[in-house]
Order: sequence, then C-alpha cells, then structure tokens
Amino acid sequence: MKREQLIELPRVTDRRGNLSFIEAEKHIPFPIARAYWIYDIPGGQKRGSHALKSQHEVIIALSGSFDVLLDDGNEKRVHTLNRSYMALYVPNMLWRSLGNFSTNALCLVLTSGSYNEEDYIRNYKDFRNILNTESSGNLKILSSGGRMDIKPQFNTVLDCSLIGFPVIKNRAGSITPVHGGKAVPFDIKRVFYIYDIPSGAKRGMHAHKHCHEILIAASGSFEVELNDGINKKTILLNHPAYGLHIPPGVWAAEKEYSSGVVCLALASDVYDPDDYINTYADFKKYRQNGDKNI
Repeated sequence: MKREQLIELPRVTDRRGNLSFIEAEKHIPFPIARAYWIYDIPGGQKRGSHALKSQHEVIIALSGSFDVLLDDGNEKRVHTLNRSYMALYVPNMLWRSLGNFSTNALCLVLTSGSYNEEDYIRNYKDFRNILNTESSGNLKILSSGGRMDIKPQFNTVLDCSLIGFPVIKNRAGSITPVHGGKAVPFDIKRVFYIYDIPSGAKRGMHAHKHCHEILIAASGSFEVELNDGINKKTILLNHPAYGLHIPPGVWAAEKEYSSGVVCLALASDVYDPDDYINTYADFKKYRQNGDKNI
C-alpha cells in the first residue's frame, strides 16, 4: 500500500512577503492536470470523504489550517496542515476527508488527472470492497490539453484577459476548479503563491519571453498594473473565481495588497531565469528589438 508523504516546498523569503512554488514532476511526482481551491468554509464542516481509484493529489493549506484524515483500510492517520510551504502528497486508493478548518482556511489541491466522476469512490463500503478484491492500479495520467506556442511573443495589454472560473457551492464551502489546457490556455507546469505580504508592498515588476501566467486573488485583493511599452492598464483582482491571463511580452506589477491576501499563480512553464526580463529598460529594448539586446 502506497503511503502519503509530507513535502516541504521551496520558500523564498522577502521583505515584500513569502513565495512558495511547485513544479510538476519535480516537487511533486506527477503532471498537474487540475488545480482547485476550497474557500468560504463554515466552521465545523467536513469535506472530501472519498478515495480516487487512479489519480494522485497534493493538498496545501494556503492560509489557516485544517486536518487531513487518511484511511488505507487498515490504519487511520491524521495530518494537520498549517504551514503554506508544507504539502501533503496523497496517492490513489486512500480514503481521505478534510476537517477541523480554522477561520478563513484556504485549501489548494493539485491532481494528476482531469475531473472524472468514475474515478471517485464516494461510499466507504465500496472502498473497502475494492481494496479486498483488486489491486488499486497504477497511476494513470489524463491529458490536460494542448499547449500554446512557446516562441517569444510580443503581446499587448489588450491580449491580457480576465477568465471566469466555475464555482461549486454547497453548505460546506465553495470550490473553484481549473483544468490545464481547458479553463486556461496552457498546461499547468508550475504553481506558485505569495503570502504574508506586508502593507504597501509591490511585487512582480517583470515580463516573460515565453511563459504565460494566470494570477488569482485566492484570498483578499490586489491590483495588477499591465504595460506593453505603449499602453497601460490596471486590473483589480478581488474574487477567487477570476484569474488574469498575462501572456508573454507584457510587463506586470502587483500592488495594493489587502490584509491577509494570498496571490495564487498558474504558469505554463517551469522556472527559468533566462525567461525573465527584470528591468524596465531591458523590457523596452525587448519590445523594440526582440531579445538580441538583452
């Protein structure tokens, strides 16, 4: 029987807040086909209570805390998640439920497959029967869709767009799911999030040559200043069901963070320092002449 594992994620500390990131098949042992976050969870509620036949997942407390209760059919274990840089890897065929949510708890889940109701086991007796009669099976990766062109791009602020994501509401809170290559126009290769952001901080202040990003105010709010070298636009993000798509070649800066904000980002590529344009002077050269002057 495969066991769960606690994973300490990278944590980049900065006077402007902390940043943690996850790269598919590096920090976690699978490609990221789907990401979803759970929020507005009333006190005393319990979530989950299911097992997955083939999909694996990673669970993170972006803010607040909650317990993850796991059951492999023989033993029950409880893990308390209360650090934004700690992730719990949960393999397939473990019964799991979430409970003991603190006030303003925010849960992020990354999965190895797209949503497939047939992969869920929602009855505990059925779970026990499957364990007793057949193997739990190997990891099956469901494709998350096609990728966008990875050539250097020179988009404008008009190519940046707000994307509305689904919201699944019930008495135990709200879930917003995002499938790579479907809800967003790229496969999700990296997820990062910024937290513990002090008042007055300003972050971002760079552009990418290839990488696409979706920025989400998973909790709280902030503004994003967009600049293509000629045009400028400012977007307010203040709801976890909306993401701002920033394609390559657009300068972006985040500011006006509210108290307790968590900025969540989905990226089309793993971290590559050569993909970043970190000064506005270099950005202007890039827009005018491509990257031959950088």
